[in-house]
Amino acid sequence: MYGDATNWNEDEYRESILKEREMQTRTMFRTAWAPNPNPDAFVVASSDGTLAFHSMNSLVSQSAAFGYSKGEDFMVAVPEGVIRAHEGPAYDVKFYGHDEDALLLSCGDDGRVRGWKWRDFADSTDNHVKPLLELTNPQHKGPWGALSPIPEINAISVDPQSGSVYTAAGDSCAYCWDVETGKIKTTFKGHSDYLHCLVSRSSASQILTGSEDGTARIWDCKTGKCIKLIGSQETKFRFRISSMALDESESWLACGQGKSIAVWNLPASECVSTISSPAHVQDVMFDEKQILSVGAEPLLRRFDLNGALLSQIHCAPSSAFSVSLHPSGVVAVGGYGGLVDVISQFGSHLCTFSSSSL
Repeated sequence: MYGDATNWNEDEYRESILKEREMQTRTMFRTAWAPNPNPDAFVVASSDGTLAFHSMNSLVSQSAAFGYSKGEDFMVAVPEGVIRAHEGPAYDVKFYGHDEDALLLSCGDDGRVRGWKWRDFADSTDNHVKPLLELTNPQHKGPWGALSPIPEINAISVDPQSGSVYTAAGDSCAYCWDVETGKIKTTFKGHSDYLHCLVSRSSASQILTGSEDGTARIWDCKTGKCIKLIGSQETKFRFRISSMALDESESWLACGQGKSIAVWNLPASECVSTISSPAHVQDVMFDEKQILSVGAEPLLRRFDLNGALLSQIHCAPSSAFSVSLHPSGVVAVGGYGGLVDVISQFGSHLCTFSSSSL
């Protein structure tokens, strides 16, 4: 009547409860689709400091066999590979290169960028692949020579043509790193608060940065100088620039700022539209001449350049931090609750899952 407690294991029960709570409070900060020879794979950067690699074929198979009839809303997917990338949250992940020799780069709260050969990571079975590249944010000297804590790195961007990796740091600076030497080539200094995002505009030898100070800046990579400031520096108008994206032609810029998206024509230096959102915008990206947006709500929205809403799709994370697009049109949305929602080009949900951790 009351059950058999003969084999009850209190420690095991407590551990299971703690693990369940940890999974519920994890956040998937970034998803990135992989290059060849794994075009159906993507990597997820998590708040627990791990990078997990998943295959779409495997996920769809697991999803088909998943027992939704048990009352569970999503499956816990076992990744093809997972590594402990950072001490503290992993905030961003990018691929440097477009083939099997590409580097998988990540950055995090520990102020480091680490890079692994993608082929080695994808083929590994022991989850102990050593990084080939490690970059550490500089520390700053204070009074009596005391060193500051290592500032976090919130975003990375890559430019393989110039052999450069760019980082957006918590010390209000952006840095250009030489991939071959691992040394800083240029420091971009001018923001008054920490940086959330940056993108590389290689066609013009520029980078663009977005900051907590409410401004976006365009920088000349050759001189390290700011050549244009976007946004108001007045405190009463100040909302952080949380995300930014360039289209494929590098002529259009979308900036997520508070509950709006500003769309800029860069050659004309003109803001052509400001798109209002019911919730704070947390990531944006272009799909040709359309803009995908996610934020502090369970919705994926699609707009045209003039700000007209073309579609909105409900997604699993109650607050979404990342949207990434596969060349086929499939979209991966990652966010709070450790959830990733994979949505087809037609708007149907291919699978919703939480990635099991180390």
